[in-house]
Amino acid sequence: MIEYSNSRPARIIGPNNQILTRETLPPANTTRWVAHRKAQIVAAVESGLMSIDEVIQRYGLSIEEFAGWQRAMDRAGVAGLRIAWLQKDRAEHRRAKGKAGTKLRLVTH
Repeated sequence: MIEYSNSRPARIIGPNNQILTRETLPPANTTRWVAHRKAQIVAAVESGLMSIDEVIQRYGLSIEEFAGWQRAMDRAGVAGLRIAWLQKDRAEHRRAKGKAGTKLRLVTH
């Protein structure tokens, strides 16, 4: 007889080398999302500790918000999840986009 077990890990090593379990993740009623808490949630999903659907339901996040956390973490690690870094990154992105959209004029003498 074949026995199937849940393939989800019981615990993982989080972004700051701490052991994370479902019980040690931020509480469901978390309202202040500092960088290390966001990083814990991203790590939990990426490792399979929790599914995206579970995270969205438990924490009341949108898929866009969580995806933004993932992108920021991929770009710059935990530091990328800080609000100040996100604001700076967005401003740089807008400036680069504005320069790319600027048309060059040919000046003839």
